[in-house]
Amino acid sequence: MTIKECYDAMGADYSEVERRLRKEERIKKFLCKVPEDGSYTLLYESLEQRNMDEAFRAAHTMKGICQNLALTELGHSAAALSERLRDRREYAEDVEELFAQVQKDYARAVECIRQLEL
Repeated sequence: MTIKECYDAMGADYSEVERRLRKEERIKKFLCKVPEDGSYTLLYESLEQRNMDEAFRAAHTMKGICQNLALTELGHSAAALSERLRDRREYAEDVEELFAQVQKDYARAVECIRQLEL
């Protein structure tokens, strides 16, 4: 799988990341670090513990990573969850729904990235 095919498969914007990072080897280098980043795990654990401050921080970090790498779909779901958590209200059902979308988008992105690494 090429980097462009990977971006297409995960619903991301290859032309944007290419404009920003300019070289395929640089794009691949940073893209392959996404599964290693601890933000998703921190988000999962923080929501499980109902630690809304840490969950916000993790979602916001994921949003930033996605923006820098033009990971459009994952970025949108992380941004929606981040905005919901911004005021750090109590855990509610809508948080579960937003996190479910992050989980789906994250799993898809990681699967595509792993195929790229082969």
